[in-house]
Amino acid sequence: MKIAISRASGTPKYAKYEEWLRAAGAECEVVDLYANQEHAMEKLLECSGLILTGGPDVQPDKYGKAERLEDCFIDAERDTLEFAVIEQAQEMKIPILGICRGAQILNVALGGTLIVDIPSDFYSDIEHRSTKEGDSHHPLNVAGGSLIKKICRVTEGEINSAHHQAVEHLAENLRMSAQSPDGIIEAFEWNDPAGKPFLLGVQWHPERMDYDNPLSLPIARHFLFEVEANSMLFKRG
Repeated sequence: MKIAISRASGTPKYAKYEEWLRAAGAECEVVDLYANQEHAMEKLLECSGLILTGGPDVQPDKYGKAERLEDCFIDAERDTLEFAVIEQAQEMKIPILGICRGAQILNVALGGTLIVDIPSDFYSDIEHRSTKEGDSHHPLNVAGGSLIKKICRVTEGEINSAHHQAVEHLAENLRMSAQSPDGIIEAFEWNDPAGKPFLLGVQWHPERMDYDNPLSLPIARHFLFEVEANSMLFKRG
């Protein structure tokens, strides 16, 4: 079994995604798409699941706010790659997990929009950005009946936070799974999952949290379960 990660190398933070999967018991080959850009689409075709990782901002013209480009730090090459990867993954009907930027670009790819800069565009007394000391932390409220509730078995908790952008309007086929006390959407899933492969977006970084936190390792374990189940279904089909 192979799992594609949009970017899994280049800095210690990117390496943590694979470490997190291994800690959850992953027995699979991890494919770093960013490190294999010329053959990324071919590599993805060999995979049974996709993780979209954190990183720079999504190009604002992709969600109707081209005039805010100066407020963003982007990697246009990575955006091009990941929009194509998301489209292909949907055609393949494989499980998708989006983390931080990964959740943001997934929402945009499905038709949603983003808050360009929380401090400028959204009043909040919660610090969502990272600081000189590292990730910030804040409470999380989990929606009843949501995937997060099912996977993590909590109705509230504490998460890390290292972003200045966030989901503004969810794509029409998505629904909120968790939010911070100020109303920022922190997780989302399919509005109607019937007949669709697993999809979950989380704004926090579970791979950088204490693995004992119920909002960390259980997400990796459940994603691996979904990938294995989907892979077996594909083989039977």
